[in-house]
Amino acid sequence: MTGSNASADQAADVSGEVPPAASAGLGAVPPASATPPPAPSTAAAEAAVTPVDLVKHPGTSPPPEARSHVAVDEPLLAARVHRPADLIRFLLGVVGIAAVLVLANIAQNSTAGLQSDISAGATRVPSFLITITGFVSTAAVLIVPLAFAVERLIKRDGLRVADGVLAAVLAHGISLAVDLWVVKDANAAIAYALTTRTGNTLSDPVHSYLTPVIAYMTAVGMASRPRWRVALWAVVLLDSVSELIGGDTTPLSIAVTILLGLTVAYGTLYAVGTPNVRPTGEHLLMGLRKVGFSPVSAHRSTDGPEGTRRYLVIQQGASPLDVHVIDREQQASGFFYRMWRRLQLRTVAVRSSPQSLRQALEQEALIAYAVNAAGAHSPRLLATSELGPDAVILVYERIEGRSLDSVESAEITDAVLADAWGSVRALHDRRIAHRRLTGESVLITPDNRTCLINLAGGDIASGDLTLRMDVAQLLTTFALRVGPERAVASANAVLGADRTASALPLLQPVGLNRSTRQALKQYNRARKAEADAVHAEQLKAGVKVEDALLEPPVAEDLLSQIREQILEIVPQAPVAPANLQRLKPKTLITMIAGAFAGYLLLTQVMANNPITALSHADLVWVLVAVVASVLSYVGAAMSLSGFVPEKLPFGRTFLAQVAGSFVKLVAPAAVGGVALNARFLQRMGVRPGQAVASVGASQLVGLGMHILLLLGFGFIAGTGSSSDIPSSRTVIAGLLVAAVLVLVAAAIPPLRRWLTSQVRSLFLGVIPRMLDLLRSPSKLATGFGGIVLVSLAFVACLDASIRALGGSLPFATVAVVYLAGNAAGSAIPVPGGIGPIELALTGLLTGAGLPLAVATPAVVLFRVLTFWFPVLPGWISFTYLQRKNAL
Repeated sequence: MTGSNASADQAADVSGEVPPAASAGLGAVPPASATPPPAPSTAAAEAAVTPVDLVKHPGTSPPPEARSHVAVDEPLLAARVHRPADLIRFLLGVVGIAAVLVLANIAQNSTAGLQSDISAGATRVPSFLITITGFVSTAAVLIVPLAFAVERLIKRDGLRVADGVLAAVLAHGISLAVDLWVVKDANAAIAYALTTRTGNTLSDPVHSYLTPVIAYMTAVGMASRPRWRVALWAVVLLDSVSELIGGDTTPLSIAVTILLGLTVAYGTLYAVGTPNVRPTGEHLLMGLRKVGFSPVSAHRSTDGPEGTRRYLVIQQGASPLDVHVIDREQQASGFFYRMWRRLQLRTVAVRSSPQSLRQALEQEALIAYAVNAAGAHSPRLLATSELGPDAVILVYERIEGRSLDSVESAEITDAVLADAWGSVRALHDRRIAHRRLTGESVLITPDNRTCLINLAGGDIASGDLTLRMDVAQLLTTFALRVGPERAVASANAVLGADRTASALPLLQPVGLNRSTRQALKQYNRARKAEADAVHAEQLKAGVKVEDALLEPPVAEDLLSQIREQILEIVPQAPVAPANLQRLKPKTLITMIAGAFAGYLLLTQVMANNPITALSHADLVWVLVAVVASVLSYVGAAMSLSGFVPEKLPFGRTFLAQVAGSFVKLVAPAAVGGVALNARFLQRMGVRPGQAVASVGASQLVGLGMHILLLLGFGFIAGTGSSSDIPSSRTVIAGLLVAAVLVLVAAAIPPLRRWLTSQVRSLFLGVIPRMLDLLRSPSKLATGFGGIVLVSLAFVACLDASIRALGGSLPFATVAVVYLAGNAAGSAIPVPGGIGPIELALTGLLTGAGLPLAVATPAVVLFRVLTFWFPVLPGWISFTYLQRKNAL
């Protein structure tokens, strides 16, 4: 079949010649209404035979017209595709250009020296040779692209030529814009590195005639044309050498020219897409004939694993086939997600993607043969073949059935579960991991057996961790359909208690398949909605508000339910989660935010050298700042003791707060201290739940006092005479804006639910502790007094640091700066708030009227006294408390 009648064939097939797929399995079950006709005995009856009959009766002969007319039912392929590889090359080109400009800016002496060496060497080259080289390179720059265009047009590749022309036009315009920017607005270092002056003439920073040539030939495509690729780079090299010898350019100018041409070409290709050369179903049928099959029709299935296309192929006089096609476009799909998973998870937890089509073919074929040899129920691989230079095929026997995702829960019997676990056990006995045991990978056949499909991602000679991840994945897949109790019981009956329990540390969302994680979210969201409905009914039924807050219905997530079922069978099973992640999204955001804040802080420090200012600091005020810093730990000890009804030894409580300074070095601000205090209280005899509630009460009251102090000092500062601080009206307006934002958030259901859950978690267990403390006014006074002392001590330390450097601001203004700056800086989850806090305090101090030359060293002194100096005493206190079994 030729490409000219493909659409007609598809239209004929859609009208009813090929049955639509009924499941995500290897083979689609034909509709029940499609019944086989009587055996053909006449020409008319023979002509009435359909592909459905061939599925039901493989020995039936196709109609005469089918022998010469093959129907292919598949969606029309896109005329153009956007390749992730083009986007990656574009981004790498942008990074390369930026790197060259940075090099030109910071390595002025090196670039100048290189240019001098080239100029000195050029004087030894005969002038006639320079003239000949320049003439040849100029002619080649014109001739090679023109010849390449003619060759492409002769081969009817006009679309690619059009892409190349578009890229060339864009490259020419961008190169002119870069030339204008370098000459008019770039700094002297970049202009010097990219241009050279001959008399009164300044050379072009970017060669606007060479950049379009590079962009044009790259966009047209030279990957499969090595001769033209060699010709292009020979022309570029010849022209570059000619320009360098003639003193008309610089090495960095040539580098920018080449990078700009490549970048524009790949950016154009990704934006407009490249012509789609993926093999169609017609090519598939021709490829099957070459390896000995007799296809009559093919139906494209929309389901299948990532990186493959599937076809149900009906044969002439033989059983139907399931054919997997792997092409470059399908293999590239999901590239960025796979790259993120490789960064996010440890190497053992994520499989490497094949680098080529040949590797993908060999990988899937090897797994298929290994799975069959292990005795697991899976389709038999019949043949493999290449389908041109851009695709490969794997031919499997067709097994009728429906995927686990598409059957009703009542059809998933214990026998079905046991059969699936039996196949998994057979694989694991041979150290074979499936790695994709989702609902679409388990096929349920009409005889209530199972078949494992989607084998492409499997592993042989797998380690224990990979095999345990398989068990955890299938446990979750079954639990989503039949519940955790039946899922765990079926695994225990086939695998045994030890193998089932070994998966417990792997029951975490990050180790599961993406579709399973999405299903888990939907399941847990539904459970939470049910729990919220029960809670609402309790409130309507007259349950006390305090009881509703203290004992809300808990919607336990599915993974926790699976863990509980496993622990009922093996109580001594390890419950600590295995460490699968090496990079979390929060960690990545923290690194980026910390690096940005550190860069800004370093820029300020370099511009206002604080070392010189600190060397002239007033030692008396420095001593006052030290005393204020020590008082903050006294206040922290009072705060913790005041919210614990039990009596705590003040000395050890004080040391615990000092030890928190060491913990803050490696944990985000306010997180490490909470965990340390809760642990300390437990060691002091407070029950775990009450210890967490006491620390939560202290943190909650501290948050409220922080806000009240900020508002109070803001009002006082606003009533002052300085015009650099906001007036009381501004403070009131700010409060009104904050109130409106809270109301808006409460009016949006998702935000309201999130705020409610956060507030409920804060109040959970806190109210009883507060009620206990109301019976002891001295405890409340100690707790509230400690919280106020902590804030005032830090404000006094910052004020003393400012005065030590010769500056001065009203105490209320300094208080507003500290309270606002510390809150803003701590919002970024950087260990100890390093970077964001310094940046926020410096910016607020300068905004309040303090010179930057004073604000920067003052903040540095403040942070040294409150964060860096206490690290060593904190480590000593931490070690001491651990030795005394107090931590």
